[in-house]
Amino acid sequence: MDIITISREFGSGGRELGKRMADMLGWDYYDREIIETVAAEEGMDADYVQAVLERHEWWTVPLSFRQSFTVYSASNTELLLKEKEVIERIAAAGRNCILVGRNADFFLRSYDPFRIFVCADLESKLRRCRERASDPASLSDKEILRQIKRIDRNRAAVRELMAGDRWGSRDAYHLIVNTTDWEMKPLSAAVAEFARQYFERKKQTS
Repeated sequence: MDIITISREFGSGGRELGKRMADMLGWDYYDREIIETVAAEEGMDADYVQAVLERHEWWTVPLSFRQSFTVYSASNTELLLKEKEVIERIAAAGRNCILVGRNADFFLRSYDPFRIFVCADLESKLRRCRERASDPASLSDKEILRQIKRIDRNRAAVRELMAGDRWGSRDAYHLIVNTTDWEMKPLSAAVAEFARQYFERKKQTS
């Protein structure tokens, strides 16, 4: 079984990259599906679960996954633990898969996944967010940029809390992909081939 995890800056196209790669490789793909599974098993609305997990209100507590959950708020802690459980169940199923976000690379570190970090320059992220907005005219560029920076700042804080390393640090990933000025289809094909060769080489040397 091979696993690819994709961490990404907001608006960088990491989700699209992961989905295209999964389709090209014929692998299972997990992103929103993780949230939906957590919500279904907890009897909650998926949008509510995502909102709770992405607000990251709990990260100000000076404890981490490496220490104790004792003082976290119950609802946030329970959802985080459930998310971790769902991700671990996905890996335990033994199927080749790609997981986007949710700190899956940290939760699945014992599986030694191929870890990718996706980034882009600010203008590219802004343009991608505009293109994918349901109502592009409803938000100014300034508001979109504020949202990008807020989400990335939260992701970095959560990563540091849970894993004790710096989000986006080159030492934490096998491959860093900058999507700036790239068409996603050929880029996805190139990264998928790189990953395929990585796993082939790994099997030959193990």
